[in-house]
Amino acid sequence: MRGAQRAAALTSRLLAFSRRQPLDPKPLDVNRFLASSAEFVQRSLGETIDVEMVGAAGSWHIEADPNHLETTLLNLAINARDAMSNGGKLTIEATNIFADEDYCRQNPELSAGQYVVICVSDTGSGMPPDVLNHAFEPFFTTKELGHGTGLGLSQVYGFVKQSGGHVKIYSEVGHGTTVKIYLPRYTRQTVEGEEASSEGLGQSEQGETILVVEDEQDLRSYLLDALRGLGYQVLGAPHAQAALAILQQGARRIDLLLTDVVMPGMSGRELGRQAQEIRPDMRVLYMSGYSRNAVVHQGRLEDGLDLLQKPITQTQLAARIRDALGPETRLHFS
Repeated sequence: MRGAQRAAALTSRLLAFSRRQPLDPKPLDVNRFLASSAEFVQRSLGETIDVEMVGAAGSWHIEADPNHLETTLLNLAINARDAMSNGGKLTIEATNIFADEDYCRQNPELSAGQYVVICVSDTGSGMPPDVLNHAFEPFFTTKELGHGTGLGLSQVYGFVKQSGGHVKIYSEVGHGTTVKIYLPRYTRQTVEGEEASSEGLGQSEQGETILVVEDEQDLRSYLLDALRGLGYQVLGAPHAQAALAILQQGARRIDLLLTDVVMPGMSGRELGRQAQEIRPDMRVLYMSGYSRNAVVHQGRLEDGLDLLQKPITQTQLAARIRDALGPETRLHFS
């Protein structure tokens, strides 16, 4: 499991640098986001590092993926901790700025406009110019073998660029480092109560039943337990033939088929085709440890079909199941 998690993390970071990672951007109140992240960052750094979060009065909203933004802050915080071997102070602050034409001429990576800047500053050892010039390159690291992949800052760079922003590093040896993340201001009107309305996302509505088809027993058990925890009725099958036998029991209600793509014998895609012939109104959601590009390019799945990427967290599972069942199911059973 640890090996799989490390491989997944490595792949995710490479995708981040190449700006191909899947993002789920949402309008964010930066002050609230920093306040909610403070305890998590402090716990990750230990007691020798003093963490201070500083918001800005009237801070604008941004649109960013909250999970990836938190990972970005954590990457920067861990780098800062490693530069403060004897302890020190980490400051994370936000401010509003307007980048005018003069500023953008000096920083051509940035377009003129309004930005929220998140600054991550440490009191560590700083970086010499030769290190600073390579800081965002994948696999570049000054850490000892086994103490880092060299992908932390490249992941930060890819995420910020993919989010329409810009990132700069200021550092001097003996005087610490500041990383500035520029993220565009979110200008569309924020719906009041938007966050509160999403709290119940993913819960079952009046007896919905899901058939889970997964040949790996431990993963199948995890999915069944997770779905039961969300209030769904669940059925499990270790392979496609067992799933088809269940689907042919016409009296049993099944709203969604959740199936692995790559399985011994019949593939998940072929199972999906046959399943929808038996039950045309049933929804199908596929899952795979391979990337979407891989399963599409290898002919295992057509582009445009719903695909859930492994490893799967309960939060991801809840949201994607709810999306797959769709608003029509909500209206029918509410």
